[in-house]
This record gives sequence, C-alpha cells and structure tokens, in this order.
Amino acid sequence: MDEERYRQGLQVRREVLGADYVDAQLAKGSDAFGEPMQQMVTEFCWGGIWTREGLSRRERSLMNLVMLMALNRSHEFKLHVRGALNNGLTAEDIREAILHASAYLGLPAAVEATRLAREVLAEADLTPP
Repeated sequence: MDEERYRQGLQVRREVLGADYVDAQLAKGSDAFGEPMQQMVTEFCWGGIWTREGLSRRERSLMNLVMLMALNRSHEFKLHVRGALNNGLTAEDIREAILHASAYLGLPAAVEATRLAREVLAEADLTPP
C-alpha cells in the first residue's frame, strides 16, 4: 500500500462524503475480509483518482451521479448526492444532471434517481427546485 496516497485519499474521502460516514465505513470494514477493500477504495479511488488534476471535485461529482444512475447503484448514488452537495452542487444542478442523463439512460433510471435525490435533499433540509 502507498501510505501517502492512502493518506491523501482518506482526506479527500472525508471531505467529500463526511468524516462520520467514512469513519463508520472504515470501522465496518476493519476485519480481515473487509479491510483490503477499504484500503483499495481509499488509496486507489480517492487517493489515485479524486486527487488528480484535470477535473474539479464538482465535475467529478456530476460524473459520478450520472455513472451511478446508469449502473442503478442506489446506495452509492445517494451517497454521492451528499458528496455532490459538499462539492458545491445545488439541488438544481443535481436535477439537471438527472434530466440530462434521462435522454441517454431512459426514464426508469431518471425516475429512480429523482426519488433517491429527493430523499437526500430532504435529509439535508434542502427543498428540491
């Protein structure tokens, strides 16, 4: 494991997803089975990808929302709606990303993404546009 990349990844992961969430995930995955996955996610995804130059965190969040919408990964989608809010996206931005993606992914994916985003926005005390 690259300790520096892991450290950077952990910092970005906490800033985007929230320290409480990340710490809970690390604690859940601290056994022999889950720890390698937590290390890989933190080091590779957050430390190796999210720390790269070239795209802003806001742009990365938009991409994640659409990719997770396409993959129908509801848990991860909701998690990244929260992250997108932390990265400066507004409820309107999230709505527009869902609407734009609906033209390419289909209405069932868009309806589900809208429902999930609405749940997260309500939890964040944000009124959907």
